[in-house]
Amino acid sequence: MLVIGLTGSIAMGKSAAARLLRRRRIPVHDADATVHELIRPQGRAVAAIAAAFPDCVHDSTVDRAALGRLVFADPQALARLEAILHPLTRAAARRFLAMAARRRSRLVVLDIPLLFEIGAERGVDAVLVLTAPAWLQRDRALRRPGMTDAKLAGILARQVPDRHKRRQADAIVSSAQGLARTHHALGRILAAWASRRGTCWRPGWH
Repeated sequence: MLVIGLTGSIAMGKSAAARLLRRRRIPVHDADATVHELIRPQGRAVAAIAAAFPDCVHDSTVDRAALGRLVFADPQALARLEAILHPLTRAAARRFLAMAARRRSRLVVLDIPLLFEIGAERGVDAVLVLTAPAWLQRDRALRRPGMTDAKLAGILARQVPDRHKRRQADAIVSSAQGLARTHHALGRILAAWASRRGTCWRPGWH
């Protein structure tokens, strides 16, 4: 089973690429969706977050806006939050891979926005990076609800620069020319990788 790590900086088109991969019936594990599940009411991370950030949890519900403001302004608080979430997200990814292996999937994708930032590239067989020109990235990002210049600058400061991600990638796809060309580029990469054998996962691993 070939394990592909899908990543890209904010507003580079990674989420659209993940949707296109699912349309090709490729199993995709979404790390962001896992985090949302962990912090939903009664989620597995809520108790630990309440203990670490009591002002951000009310009636077993995480105030995501308050928590986001706190960790955005305080690197130590962000590190405490990551120490809670990262082991749980890694465990969810392992369960996903185990299920895919049982189903005899030949190729699976781990959609991890912070792949390089958390060192997760060491746990995949190949890295696929989505990219776009900086001006387009900025335009897309600033169209998102609640995004500001200051918030975008803070996010980019915490992410590995796009040029470094491209340098470490096994394949690069530009999302600058629309979904159709992105879809075509993904198809070419998947065809080229179809015969590759993965080494990151073996039957029986947990």
